Amino acid sequence: MSTVTSKIHELLGAEADALLSYQAKGFDKSLLHVPGPDFVDRVLAHSDRNPQVLRNFQQILNTGRLAGTGYVSILPVDQGIEHSAGASFAPNPIYFDPENIVKLAIEGGCNAVASTFGVLASCARKYAHKIPFMVKINHNEFLSYPNRYDQIMFGNVEQAFELGAAAVGATIYFGSEESTRQIQEVREAFHRAHELGMVTVLWCYLRNPGFKTAEKDFHTAADLSSQANHLGVTIEADIIKQKLPTNNGGYKALKFGKTHDKVYSELTPGDHPIELTRYQVANCYMGRSPLINSGGESKGASDLAEAVKTAVINKRAGGMGLISGRKAFQRPMKEGAALLHAIQDVYLDASVTIA
Repeated sequence: MSTVTSKIHELLGAEADALLSYQAKGFDKSLLHVPGPDFVDRVLAHSDRNPQVLRNFQQILNTGRLAGTGYVSILPVDQGIEHSAGASFAPNPIYFDPENIVKLAIEGGCNAVASTFGVLASCARKYAHKIPFMVKINHNEFLSYPNRYDQIMFGNVEQAFELGAAAVGATIYFGSEESTRQIQEVREAFHRAHELGMVTVLWCYLRNPGFKTAEKDFHTAADLSSQANHLGVTIEADIIKQKLPTNNGGYKALKFGKTHDKVYSELTPGDHPIELTRYQVANCYMGRSPLINSGGESKGASDLAEAVKTAVINKRAGGMGLISGRKAFQRPMKEGAALLHAIQDVYLDASVTIA
Protein backbone atom coordinates (compact mmCIF):
# COMPACT_ATOMS: atom_id res chain seq x y z
CA MET A 1 0.00 0.00 0.00
CA SER A 2 1.44 3.37 -1.04
CA THR A 3 1.91 6.27 1.35
CA VAL A 4 -0.92 8.18 -0.36
CA THR A 5 -3.28 5.19 -0.16
CA SER A 6 -2.41 4.74 3.51
CA LYS A 7 -3.20 8.38 4.18
CA ILE A 8 -6.60 8.04 2.48
CA HIS A 9 -7.38 4.97 4.61
CA GLU A 10 -6.29 6.84 7.72
CA LEU A 11 -8.50 9.84 6.98
CA LEU A 12 -11.52 7.64 6.23
CA GLY A 13 -11.06 5.87 9.54
CA ALA A 14 -13.72 3.32 10.42
CA GLU A 15 -15.53 4.02 7.13
CA ALA A 16 -12.53 3.08 4.96
CA ASP A 17 -13.59 -0.46 4.09
CA ALA A 18 -17.25 0.46 3.55
CA LEU A 19 -16.28 3.22 1.13
CA LEU A 20 -13.24 1.73 -0.64
CA SER A 21 -14.43 -1.87 -1.06
CA TYR A 22 -18.09 -1.27 -1.87
CA GLN A 23 -19.39 -2.48 -5.24
CA ALA A 24 -22.43 -0.67 -6.65
CA LYS A 25 -25.60 -2.73 -6.95
CA GLY A 26 -27.87 -0.20 -8.67
CA PHE A 27 -26.43 1.14 -11.93
CA ASP A 28 -23.51 -0.98 -13.14
CA LYS A 29 -20.39 1.06 -13.94
CA SER A 30 -20.36 -0.37 -17.47
CA LEU A 31 -23.41 1.79 -18.22
CA LEU A 32 -21.59 5.02 -17.37
CA HIS A 33 -19.57 7.43 -19.49
CA VAL A 34 -16.75 7.59 -16.97
CA PRO A 35 -14.07 10.28 -16.76
CA GLY A 36 -10.74 9.63 -18.43
CA PRO A 37 -7.95 11.31 -20.43
CA ASP A 38 -9.98 10.76 -23.62
CA PHE A 39 -13.29 12.11 -22.28
CA VAL A 40 -13.55 14.98 -24.78
CA ASP A 41 -12.87 12.68 -27.76
CA ARG A 42 -14.92 9.77 -26.42
CA VAL A 43 -17.97 11.65 -25.16
CA LEU A 44 -18.15 15.41 -25.64
CA ALA A 45 -17.00 15.44 -29.27
CA HIS A 46 -20.14 13.52 -30.28
CA SER A 47 -22.38 16.34 -29.04
CA ASP A 48 -23.30 19.57 -30.82
CA ARG A 49 -20.61 21.54 -28.97
CA ASN A 50 -18.36 23.51 -31.31
CA PRO A 51 -14.56 23.04 -31.49
CA GLN A 52 -13.93 26.03 -29.23
CA VAL A 53 -15.97 24.42 -26.43
CA LEU A 54 -14.07 21.16 -26.91
CA ARG A 55 -10.76 23.03 -26.73
CA ASN A 56 -11.71 24.88 -23.55
CA PHE A 57 -13.00 21.71 -21.90
CA GLN A 58 -9.73 19.98 -22.79
CA GLN A 59 -7.77 22.96 -21.44
CA ILE A 60 -9.52 22.51 -18.08
CA LEU A 61 -8.70 18.79 -18.11
CA ASN A 62 -5.06 19.51 -19.01
CA THR A 63 -4.39 21.95 -16.14
CA GLY A 64 -3.10 21.41 -12.61
CA ARG A 65 -2.06 18.29 -10.72
CA LEU A 66 -4.88 16.25 -12.29
CA ALA A 67 -3.85 17.12 -15.86
CA GLY A 68 -4.24 14.12 -18.14
CA THR A 69 -6.41 12.08 -15.77
CA GLY A 70 -9.87 13.22 -16.90
CA TYR A 71 -10.67 14.41 -13.37
CA VAL A 72 -10.99 17.96 -12.08
CA SER A 73 -10.36 19.88 -8.88
CA ILE A 74 -11.86 23.37 -8.95
CA LEU A 75 -11.58 26.22 -6.46
CA PRO A 76 -14.87 28.17 -6.25
CA VAL A 77 -14.90 31.53 -4.48
CA ASP A 78 -18.19 33.35 -5.02
CA GLN A 79 -19.07 33.28 -1.33
CA GLY A 80 -18.27 36.97 -0.93
CA ILE A 81 -21.64 37.57 -2.59
CA GLU A 82 -23.49 34.38 -1.69
CA HIS A 83 -22.59 34.42 2.03
CA SER A 84 -21.20 37.99 2.47
CA ALA A 85 -17.55 39.02 2.28
CA GLY A 86 -17.20 39.32 6.04
CA ALA A 87 -18.56 35.85 6.76
CA SER A 88 -16.40 34.35 4.02
CA PHE A 89 -13.07 36.14 4.34
CA ALA A 90 -12.79 37.19 7.99
CA PRO A 91 -11.28 33.78 8.90
CA ASN A 92 -8.43 34.55 6.46
CA PRO A 93 -8.50 38.23 5.43
CA ILE A 94 -5.90 37.94 2.64
CA TYR A 95 -8.74 36.74 0.41
CA PHE A 96 -10.36 40.16 0.44
CA ASP A 97 -7.70 40.68 -2.28
CA PRO A 98 -8.93 38.76 -5.35
CA GLU A 99 -5.44 37.97 -6.60
CA ASN A 100 -4.89 35.66 -3.63
CA ILE A 101 -7.90 33.61 -4.68
CA VAL A 102 -6.27 32.91 -8.04
CA LYS A 103 -2.91 32.30 -6.37
CA LEU A 104 -4.50 29.66 -4.11
CA ALA A 105 -6.01 27.88 -7.12
CA ILE A 106 -2.60 27.78 -8.82
CA GLU A 107 -0.69 26.83 -5.66
CA GLY A 108 -3.35 24.22 -4.93
CA GLY A 109 -2.89 22.57 -8.34
CA CYS A 110 -6.47 23.17 -9.45
CA ASN A 111 -7.81 22.67 -12.97
CA ALA A 112 -9.70 25.98 -12.84
CA VAL A 113 -10.73 28.84 -10.57
CA ALA A 114 -14.42 29.79 -10.38
CA SER A 115 -15.35 33.23 -9.13
CA THR A 116 -17.23 36.45 -9.82
CA PHE A 117 -16.91 38.95 -12.64
CA GLY A 118 -15.20 41.39 -10.30
CA VAL A 119 -12.68 38.93 -8.85
CA LEU A 120 -11.54 37.50 -12.16
CA ALA A 121 -11.65 40.78 -14.09
CA SER A 122 -9.41 42.42 -11.50
CA CYS A 123 -6.48 40.17 -12.39
CA ALA A 124 -7.45 38.79 -15.81
CA ARG A 125 -4.44 40.11 -17.74
CA LYS A 126 -2.05 38.54 -15.24
CA TYR A 127 -3.67 35.12 -14.83
CA ALA A 128 -6.25 34.24 -17.53
CA HIS A 129 -3.53 32.52 -19.58
CA LYS A 130 -2.13 30.67 -16.54
CA ILE A 131 -5.22 28.90 -15.21
CA PRO A 132 -8.68 28.46 -16.76
CA PHE A 133 -11.18 31.06 -15.52
CA MET A 134 -14.77 30.02 -14.77
CA VAL A 135 -16.94 33.13 -14.37
CA LYS A 136 -20.03 32.80 -12.17
CA ILE A 137 -22.59 34.97 -13.96
CA ASN A 138 -25.48 34.99 -11.46
CA HIS A 139 -25.72 35.20 -7.69
CA ASN A 140 -28.04 35.41 -4.73
CA GLU A 141 -27.52 39.03 -3.66
CA PHE A 142 -27.32 38.68 0.09
CA LEU A 143 -27.94 42.24 1.31
CA SER A 144 -31.67 42.64 0.66
CA TYR A 145 -33.80 42.34 3.78
CA PRO A 146 -35.56 40.04 4.10
CA ASN A 147 -33.42 37.95 1.76
CA ARG A 148 -35.31 36.71 -1.27
CA TYR A 149 -32.96 33.82 -2.14
CA ASP A 150 -33.11 34.63 -5.83
CA GLN A 151 -30.34 34.19 -8.38
CA ILE A 152 -29.99 37.28 -10.58
CA MET A 153 -27.58 38.04 -13.43
CA PHE A 154 -24.55 40.13 -12.45
CA GLY A 155 -23.22 40.48 -16.00
CA ASN A 156 -23.45 38.93 -19.43
CA VAL A 157 -21.67 36.13 -21.22
CA GLU A 158 -19.81 38.52 -23.52
CA GLN A 159 -18.07 40.06 -20.50
CA ALA A 160 -16.89 36.63 -19.41
CA PHE A 161 -15.57 35.94 -22.90
CA GLU A 162 -13.75 39.26 -23.05
CA LEU A 163 -11.89 38.67 -19.77
CA GLY A 164 -10.59 35.37 -21.12
CA ALA A 165 -12.88 32.85 -19.46
CA ALA A 166 -12.78 29.21 -20.50
CA ALA A 167 -16.14 28.57 -18.82
CA VAL A 168 -19.17 30.23 -17.29
CA GLY A 169 -21.10 29.01 -14.28
CA ALA A 170 -24.61 29.73 -13.05
CA THR A 171 -26.95 28.65 -10.26
CA ILE A 172 -30.58 27.64 -10.54
CA TYR A 173 -32.65 27.22 -7.37
CA PHE A 174 -34.82 24.36 -8.56
CA GLY A 175 -38.10 24.18 -6.68
CA SER A 176 -38.14 27.88 -5.82
CA GLU A 177 -40.78 30.38 -6.90
CA GLU A 178 -38.21 32.00 -9.19
CA SER A 179 -36.94 28.78 -10.81
CA THR A 180 -38.93 29.14 -14.04
CA ARG A 181 -37.36 32.53 -14.78
CA GLN A 182 -33.92 31.30 -13.73
CA ILE A 183 -34.14 28.27 -16.05
CA GLN A 184 -35.01 30.52 -18.98
CA GLU A 185 -32.27 33.06 -18.20
CA VAL A 186 -29.57 30.45 -17.72
CA ARG A 187 -30.60 28.50 -20.82
CA GLU A 188 -30.19 31.63 -22.94
CA ALA A 189 -26.85 32.42 -21.30
CA PHE A 190 -25.55 28.88 -21.83
CA HIS A 191 -26.58 28.94 -25.48
CA ARG A 192 -24.63 32.16 -25.99
CA ALA A 193 -21.66 30.79 -24.05
CA HIS A 194 -21.53 27.78 -26.35
CA GLU A 195 -21.66 30.06 -29.38
CA LEU A 196 -18.59 31.86 -28.00
CA GLY A 197 -16.83 28.58 -27.23
CA MET A 198 -17.09 28.47 -23.44
CA VAL A 199 -17.86 25.47 -21.24
CA THR A 200 -21.04 25.72 -19.15
CA VAL A 201 -21.25 24.65 -15.50
CA LEU A 202 -24.51 24.57 -13.56
CA TRP A 203 -24.83 24.81 -9.78
CA CYS A 204 -27.96 22.57 -9.52
CA TYR A 205 -29.36 23.49 -6.12
CA LEU A 206 -32.75 22.85 -4.58
CA ARG A 207 -34.37 25.69 -2.66
CA ASN A 208 -37.83 25.52 -1.13
CA PRO A 209 -38.78 25.71 2.57
CA GLY A 210 -41.22 22.88 1.94
CA PHE A 211 -38.32 20.53 1.21
CA LYS A 212 -37.31 20.65 4.88
CA THR A 213 -39.43 18.79 7.41
CA ALA A 214 -39.13 18.35 11.15
CA GLU A 215 -37.43 15.00 10.54
CA LYS A 216 -35.14 15.63 7.55
CA ASP A 217 -33.79 18.21 5.16
CA PHE A 218 -34.60 16.88 1.70
CA HIS A 219 -32.66 19.58 -0.14
CA THR A 220 -29.93 16.95 -0.38
CA ALA A 221 -32.17 13.95 -1.09
CA ALA A 222 -30.79 11.75 -3.87
CA ASP A 223 -34.10 11.53 -5.74
CA LEU A 224 -34.85 15.27 -5.68
CA SER A 225 -31.30 16.49 -6.33
CA SER A 226 -30.93 14.00 -9.18
CA GLN A 227 -34.03 15.40 -10.85
CA ALA A 228 -32.44 18.85 -10.58
CA ASN A 229 -29.42 17.37 -12.37
CA HIS A 230 -31.69 15.98 -15.08
CA LEU A 231 -33.20 19.42 -15.62
CA GLY A 232 -29.71 20.93 -15.69
CA VAL A 233 -28.39 18.69 -18.44
CA THR A 234 -31.57 19.36 -20.40
CA ILE A 235 -30.51 23.00 -20.79
CA GLU A 236 -27.08 21.76 -21.97
CA ALA A 237 -24.93 22.24 -18.92
CA ASP A 238 -21.59 20.63 -19.77
CA ILE A 239 -20.78 19.98 -16.09
CA ILE A 240 -23.21 19.62 -13.19
CA LYS A 241 -22.25 20.82 -9.71
CA GLN A 242 -24.36 19.21 -7.00
CA LYS A 243 -24.25 18.74 -3.26
CA LEU A 244 -23.44 15.24 -2.06
CA PRO A 245 -26.70 13.43 -1.25
CA THR A 246 -27.31 12.77 2.42
CA ASN A 247 -30.65 10.98 2.29
CA ASN A 248 -33.29 9.67 -0.13
CA GLY A 249 -37.04 9.43 -0.54
CA GLY A 250 -37.84 13.12 -0.83
CA TYR A 251 -40.66 12.55 -3.28
CA LYS A 252 -42.36 10.05 -0.98
CA ALA A 253 -41.88 12.00 2.23
CA LEU A 254 -43.10 15.28 0.76
CA LYS A 255 -45.88 13.56 -1.20
CA PHE A 256 -45.46 15.52 -4.41
CA GLY A 257 -44.25 14.98 -7.97
CA LYS A 258 -43.74 11.56 -9.51
CA THR A 259 -41.31 8.77 -8.77
CA HIS A 260 -41.14 4.98 -8.99
CA ASP A 261 -40.63 2.29 -6.37
CA LYS A 262 -37.69 0.86 -8.34
CA VAL A 263 -35.78 4.12 -7.79
CA TYR A 264 -35.44 3.07 -4.16
CA SER A 265 -35.54 -0.74 -4.28
CA GLU A 266 -33.27 -1.34 -7.30
CA LEU A 267 -31.48 1.85 -8.41
CA THR A 268 -30.43 3.19 -4.98
CA PRO A 269 -30.42 0.03 -2.82
CA GLY A 270 -29.44 0.35 0.81
CA ASP A 271 -28.95 4.12 0.75
CA HIS A 272 -25.16 3.71 0.55
CA PRO A 273 -23.63 7.14 -0.29
CA ILE A 274 -21.99 5.71 -3.42
CA GLU A 275 -25.37 4.39 -4.61
CA LEU A 276 -27.05 7.74 -3.94
CA THR A 277 -24.31 9.64 -5.76
CA ARG A 278 -24.34 7.10 -8.62
CA TYR A 279 -28.02 8.00 -9.08
CA GLN A 280 -26.97 11.65 -9.40
CA VAL A 281 -24.45 10.64 -12.09
CA ALA A 282 -27.10 8.59 -13.90
CA ASN A 283 -29.33 11.64 -14.08
CA CYS A 284 -26.49 13.55 -15.76
CA TYR A 285 -27.12 11.47 -18.90
CA MET A 286 -25.08 8.63 -17.40
CA GLY A 287 -22.06 10.89 -17.09
CA ARG A 288 -22.18 12.49 -20.54
CA SER A 289 -22.41 15.73 -18.57
CA PRO A 290 -20.02 14.97 -15.71
CA LEU A 291 -20.95 15.38 -12.06
CA ILE A 292 -18.77 17.34 -9.68
CA ASN A 293 -19.78 17.46 -6.03
CA SER A 294 -19.34 20.46 -3.76
CA GLY A 295 -17.06 20.38 -0.75
CA GLY A 296 -19.42 22.16 1.62
CA GLU A 297 -18.76 24.58 4.46
CA SER A 298 -15.66 24.65 6.62
CA LYS A 299 -16.12 22.99 10.02
CA GLY A 300 -12.53 23.29 11.21
CA ALA A 301 -10.44 20.29 12.22
CA SER A 302 -12.62 17.75 10.40
CA ASP A 303 -12.34 19.50 7.00
CA LEU A 304 -9.52 17.35 5.60
CA ALA A 305 -11.19 14.04 6.42
CA GLU A 306 -14.57 15.26 5.13
CA ALA A 307 -13.06 16.53 1.88
CA VAL A 308 -11.26 13.23 1.22
CA LYS A 309 -14.41 11.24 2.03
CA THR A 310 -16.45 13.35 -0.41
CA ALA A 311 -13.79 12.86 -3.10
CA VAL A 312 -13.80 9.09 -2.58
CA ILE A 313 -17.59 8.92 -2.86
CA ASN A 314 -17.63 11.11 -5.97
CA LYS A 315 -14.88 9.18 -7.75
CA ARG A 316 -16.22 5.74 -6.89
CA ALA A 317 -19.74 6.80 -7.97
CA GLY A 318 -18.44 7.82 -11.40
CA GLY A 319 -18.16 11.58 -10.88
CA MET A 320 -15.48 13.80 -12.41
CA GLY A 321 -14.22 15.63 -9.35
CA LEU A 322 -14.72 18.04 -6.52
CA ILE A 323 -15.31 21.78 -6.35
CA SER A 324 -14.22 22.86 -2.88
CA GLY A 325 -13.89 26.44 -1.65
CA ARG A 326 -14.47 27.33 1.99
CA LYS A 327 -12.55 24.34 3.33
CA ALA A 328 -9.53 25.63 1.37
CA PHE A 329 -9.63 29.42 1.61
CA GLN A 330 -10.82 29.78 5.20
CA ARG A 331 -7.38 28.70 6.45
CA PRO A 332 -3.76 29.78 5.74
CA MET A 333 -2.84 29.44 2.05
CA LYS A 334 -0.29 26.69 2.64
CA GLU A 335 -2.85 24.61 4.55
CA GLY A 336 -5.53 25.36 1.95
CA ALA A 337 -3.25 24.18 -0.85
CA ALA A 338 -2.45 21.02 1.12
CA LEU A 339 -6.16 20.27 1.52
CA LEU A 340 -6.70 20.69 -2.23
CA HIS A 341 -3.76 18.36 -2.86
CA ALA A 342 -5.29 15.75 -0.54
CA ILE A 343 -8.52 15.87 -2.57
CA GLN A 344 -6.54 15.50 -5.80
CA ASP A 345 -4.59 12.56 -4.38
CA VAL A 346 -7.83 10.57 -4.29
CA TYR A 347 -8.25 11.01 -8.05
CA LEU A 348 -4.56 10.29 -8.68
CA ASP A 349 -4.66 7.06 -6.65
CA ALA A 350 -5.35 4.14 -9.01
CA SER A 351 -6.40 1.97 -6.06
CA VAL A 352 -9.51 4.14 -5.59
CA THR A 353 -11.60 2.64 -8.37
CA ILE A 354 -15.08 3.20 -9.79
CA ALA A 355 -17.48 1.00 -7.83
